[in-house]
Amino acid sequence: MKDFSHQALERYHRQLILPEFGPLGQKRLEASKVLVVGAGGLGCPILQYLAAAGVGNIGIIDNDVVNVSNLHRQILFTLADVGRPKAEVAAYKISLLNPLIKVRNYSFQLTRENALDIFKEYDIIVDGSDNFPTRYLVNDACVICDKPLVYGSIYKFEGQVSVFNADRGGESRSANYRDLFPIPPSPSSVPSCNDIGVLGVSAGIIGCIQANETIKLLAQIGKPLIEKLFILDALHFTSHIIGYRKRNHTPITSLIDYEHFCNQHADSSSSDVSISPTQLHQLILEDSNIYLVDVRQEIEYNYGSISSKNIALENLVENIPTIPTENKIIVFCKSGKRSKKALKILVENGYINVAYLAGGLTAYRNTIEPSVNIL
Repeated sequence: MKDFSHQALERYHRQLILPEFGPLGQKRLEASKVLVVGAGGLGCPILQYLAAAGVGNIGIIDNDVVNVSNLHRQILFTLADVGRPKAEVAAYKISLLNPLIKVRNYSFQLTRENALDIFKEYDIIVDGSDNFPTRYLVNDACVICDKPLVYGSIYKFEGQVSVFNADRGGESRSANYRDLFPIPPSPSSVPSCNDIGVLGVSAGIIGCIQANETIKLLAQIGKPLIEKLFILDALHFTSHIIGYRKRNHTPITSLIDYEHFCNQHADSSSSDVSISPTQLHQLILEDSNIYLVDVRQEIEYNYGSISSKNIALENLVENIPTIPTENKIIVFCKSGKRSKKALKILVENGYINVAYLAGGLTAYRNTIEPSVNIL
């Protein structure tokens, strides 16, 4: 223990006395550099536990600012932080938690232009992002830079964790994100937590597991989730692990346009008919035959909407008999994702004169009616 300062011994004593971890594990943590992508629901607990454990150098990249709606799950932040850059605030908070470590924040967006230069500075990348373009970008940059990737994601009450691109010795690397998810889902098929919600504690559980896997990799202890996908259902508290393997696919040698890559799989069926906020406003003023359906949750509808019928998406099928067939039906939600699904359901049930509001109520507020409240 003589290699540690009195302050370090006092701080890390409980993990230093673990036989599986010990002084060597702590030394490995102190010498390591970890980049956390995203300082949101996953990133906050990841950052707190990596900092508390004594990871020597931590980087944080996030281009967003703190919002009141973040506070139920992004537990590094308080009301006093609203409006401030997340990466900057998170860096400050974990520096207070452990002044023995070094922290660097990147308060800008991760892109294919900057990813490789940033990733090369770190030993492990931890993905706490919440969208598919970023996930594929992070994965591909890790493959090119030969960096292990600790992946996590959440959906409502569910979460997933795995370790990708781990070093198997020599030039061999384990499977990566594309081996498990070679093709991104249609953007309309996976709503964001802004649209469908998420239980804050679920993000905390998954973030903690990611931190645990990161520490295991750094300290070289235990059996990390390499080529194993851990899946948690926090609502019923069940979990299971599935295995996967490397695929024989085209080597990843460069970064691409990930927005295009993920959006090219969008549903382009003929039923995908949208109208703009301006067009909707014109119809409201001129066409008494339109029938508006807000497919958000009741709590969202009651908080603020425009004159419409509220039928939550999950209740739409059973309520179809209440929707007139002789009117022009316009469905909308917050962003347009849920309403695209609603439109498809209506078309499948024989509705012909139907469209969804592109950009949702958010776009309508930004373009037409700024006084509309939106959750």
